[in-house]
Amino acid sequence: MKLRVSAVQYHLHTIQSFQEFAAQCEHYIKTAQEYGSEFVLFPEFFTTQLLSIGSEQGTRLTINELPGFTEQYRELFSRFAAETNMHIVGGTHVIQREGKLYNVAHLFYPNGRIEEQAKLHITPTEVHEWNMSAGDGLRVFDTDKGRIAILTCYDIEFPEIVRMAKAKGADVIFCPSCTDDRHGFHRVRYTSHARAIENQVYVVLTGTIGALPTVDFMRANFGQAAIITPNDIPFPPKGLQAEGELNNDMIITADLDLSLLYEVREKGSVTTWRDRRTDLYPDWEHKMEG
Repeated sequence: MKLRVSAVQYHLHTIQSFQEFAAQCEHYIKTAQEYGSEFVLFPEFFTTQLLSIGSEQGTRLTINELPGFTEQYRELFSRFAAETNMHIVGGTHVIQREGKLYNVAHLFYPNGRIEEQAKLHITPTEVHEWNMSAGDGLRVFDTDKGRIAILTCYDIEFPEIVRMAKAKGADVIFCPSCTDDRHGFHRVRYTSHARAIENQVYVVLTGTIGALPTVDFMRANFGQAAIITPNDIPFPPKGLQAEGELNNDMIITADLDLSLLYEVREKGSVTTWRDRRTDLYPDWEHKMEG
């Protein structure tokens, strides 16, 4: 089983209307479609670009106003998925439930189905500056091209949660990210490689680039898309199927061969998933079954 994936290095800049946002997203979607992609990944917090529109009174919008765009966002990406017959991981969008804000990844299916995965690990900035709440459960999603999971940015830095996703049968981890400097970027990038090696899965990663001068905590962005593989002979050197140009407005595309994952798990140079020492630490596979 093979699937073609694209990852968008989304360029954040000030816009004047929702229509501008829609047009920019459509550009990336159509590009992925032209490449024959079956999945396309947008980054974390890319919808904060909508806050740069401002209010009708000319005042700045804050993170608390972002959930007001939810229905427009969902309708737009549902239409994109239906028109292109692609699965779209629509980055993350901030939603409000019972008075609390959540940073939620959205998966749009071609048939109109929409699934959600809230971010499970919340950064200090999200907690103290934006009053975000953490999600309370990990999900995996079945598609006609295999089982996937969506873990957002900081989530990928926690080995346990990716072990759980693998134990639930996920072969591909989509990781929408948003980092503002080199330190944050490399934390996410290096741990994505580690998770691919530990669990013998693919990790599709991307982040925001550009700047939103009028949106608090989105003024700086440092990003690069990467399609990351285990480090073994059937895969490219350095565990990189594809990689974007740092901080450039672009999209990357590559094919993921799931049969290679099954091959290296069984008889690779190393078999990290099979060789985990469950006598010394928790066996997430058995926990998921229980």
